[in-house]
Amino acid sequence: MKATYWQKGEVLDFTPTADVKNGQVVPIGSRVGVAGSDIAANEQGHLHVVGVFEMDKAANEAITMGAAVYYDAAADAITTTASKTVAKGESTETVANTPAGYAAAPAAAAATTVLVKLLG
Repeated sequence: MKATYWQKGEVLDFTPTADVKNGQVVPIGSRVGVAGSDIAANEQGHLHVVGVFEMDKAANEAITMGAAVYYDAAADAITTTASKTVAKGESTETVANTPAGYAAAPAAAAATTVLVKLLG
């Protein structure tokens, strides 16, 4: 197989099905990206997939530098929890959070944000 260089890969083209705001965390498969600008639904825009970003953190959760972190879409926050159990009718199901990267600095339990190095 022959490979042809396409791009550096720090920013990827992305076409959302719903409007995305600048700075919004966007799950893309088993990773997340961060919108580089507002992107209208069904229009091509760009997601940053490399870098360190300040993101909202789950309440009352201390995160150590270097800890693997995940995006919890339901809470719209970063957590160290890879999955959670949620009620579904009379039963429960396990829902996976999306891998986001690792903590680029420690964040105290009282902090509202954490620095996240994207997986890239």
